Formats: sequence, C-alpha cells, structure tokens
Amino acid sequence: MTGAGEIRVGMARLAVAAGEATLVSSGLGSCVAVALWDGRARVGGLAHVMLPGPEFSRGAADPGRFAGTAVPRLLALMAERGATGPVTARLAGGASMFRTLLAAGGVNIGERNVVAARAALEASGVPLAAEDVGGGHGRSVYFDVRSGRLLVRSVTAGDREL
Repeated sequence: MTGAGEIRVGMARLAVAAGEATLVSSGLGSCVAVALWDGRARVGGLAHVMLPGPEFSRGAADPGRFAGTAVPRLLALMAERGATGPVTARLAGGASMFRTLLAAGGVNIGERNVVAARAALEASGVPLAAEDVGGGHGRSVYFDVRSGRLLVRSVTAGDREL
C-alpha cells in the first residue's frame, strides 16, 4: 500500500491529497492519527496530532500539533481540493506506551489525545466512523485516499483495516 504516490505526514504535521495518493504516518505512540475522507470527491486528509491542547506546549505550533486546530485546518484544505462532504473520520493511536512508568494520577497523554480528537470532530460536525486507539502498542497508518482504506499496522498487534 505504499509507493510513488506516498506522502509522509510527520509528527505535529498534516497533509491533504486527492486521487492516487497514500498518506502515511509512522511512529504513533501516544500521538493520534486523524484521518478525514470525502468519499464522493475522493479527497482525504491526515494529521499526526501530538498533544491534546496548547497548554501542553510552549510557543507557537503548527496546526497539526493539536486536534482542535488540525481538524478545522484539514477540512479547509480538503474543501480547497474539492471536498464538499459528507466527510467521515477515523482515529488511530493514543497508546499509553509506558503505562508502568506513569505515576498514580499522572497525565496519560495518549488518552487525552483521543478525547481531544473526538471533541474536535464533534465540534466540526464530522462523524467518527471507526477507531483503533489506546492500548500499549505503537502504530503506523497508511491512508489510501482513492479508496478511503485506512490500514493500521502494529508490530505487536498486527494489521487492522478501518
């Protein structure tokens, strides 16, 4: 599912594509991949959300860093590429990679990222079609924009299609 039309989406970044492209984001631990798709227009967007909100960051940030800014930015960029809706969403990631090291009552960034992503989708009126979140394992995602297929890969949990 990778090849010449592959677009890499790094941590705290986002990208939008149409047609034959595959959007790829690797190394999702506590980060969350937010995949948005307009099946009619065959336009998709992917954000590699790093933190639940600006209170966890210092200084200015790219829109892809937080779900609350990534989702509206993806929707705007998708509209520029011809998306008219309906748009659906899928989420992957949000793991607690080092659960045993988390102090009692400590902040679980993975869980908070998932909650923030769901809230951003709800605020934008985008329904959540599927998710593969939580747990203690990392993931990588491969989003085929033409078909809407989102492949979630994990070394320890195997592959799952959303």
